[in-house]
Amino acid sequence: MAIYDYIGYAGLLLNLYSMYAKGEYKLRLFSAGANFIYIIYGVLIAAYPIVIGSAIAVVLHLYRLKNIKPASS
Repeated sequence: MAIYDYIGYAGLLLNLYSMYAKGEYKLRLFSAGANFIYIIYGVLIAAYPIVIGSAIAVVLHLYRLKNIKPASS
């Protein structure tokens, strides 16, 4: 398995964890991280639709993150 496969799986795992996380703040934070990893993965495999879609998702998640407060732990 190539290194870019591991990067893709890391993005997948982080994305799945974001769906498990409680609260919108954590969901968006982990999802933004997952999409950032997908950007790296997309560049490595030259899949530019993945890069474009993930870049848009990162921007949207970061925009929403700045407008919501993290839940108190």
